[in-house]
Amino acid sequence: MRIGIKLMLVVAAALLGGAPAPAQRQSRAGRVGAIEQQMYNNSANQDLLNQINQLRQQVTSLQASIEQLQHDNAQLKQSAQDQYLDLDSRLNRLEGGNAAPALPPVPASAPKAAPAPAKPAAAATSERPPSVHGDAGSLAATGDERTSYNVAFDSLKAGKYDDSAQLFLSFLQLYPNGVYAPNALYWLGESYYATRNFPMAETQFRELLSRYPTHDKAAGGLLKVGLSQYGEGKVDQAQQTLETVVAQYPGSDAARTAQDRLQSIRLGKQIR
Repeated sequence: MRIGIKLMLVVAAALLGGAPAPAQRQSRAGRVGAIEQQMYNNSANQDLLNQINQLRQQVTSLQASIEQLQHDNAQLKQSAQDQYLDLDSRLNRLEGGNAAPALPPVPASAPKAAPAPAKPAAAATSERPPSVHGDAGSLAATGDERTSYNVAFDSLKAGKYDDSAQLFLSFLQLYPNGVYAPNALYWLGESYYATRNFPMAETQFRELLSRYPTHDKAAGGLLKVGLSQYGEGKVDQAQQTLETVVAQYPGSDAARTAQDRLQSIRLGKQIR
């Protein structure tokens, strides 16, 4: 009886003593798994930080490149603008030189008019005698026609452009087919151009080209058509007209001025 009781106690003790082992093993496995998971998370975080740092470096490099490009672009624009303004200034001086020409000489068959008052040397320019190449007819002018033309022309030389426009209009009404009619049409257009009345100026220059296409002022008239269009803001039409001047009158003063204005237009388009 005593032996049986002892055996039962031994078995019970063995059972009681062995029960915690699986629980302890499970607890250690959980801790190891948690540590491994933490290590994995740390490694992933480090990779992410490395990628972020690389991206930051790339952004910094791109910003530096963008700033350099912006600086270079600003310099190019400034250079183009300086060239444009310089060219535009030279062209305006060139064009301004056509606004106050000297009086054309009196044809041999016409009576001599009274000499005009002396003008300052700075205002003196020259104008060719009126001629229409290839057109039949005499160049002789009556004294009355010449006198009327002188009055209008003197007003133009004095810079009274509104008055000269009215006087040239009156002259053309009195002598629509006179010897000085082509010149009067040209300077009427110049009178309007000088006061920035570009539509009216274009109309007169076109009238000159339509009626006297072979006149020695035809090249200048076509040039002024293009410049009037430019003044009206019709840049594309002006460019086409000026290109026609270069092609139709190569080597002429009008072609050279047209070429300069074309360069100015192209530069203006680039900096807009």
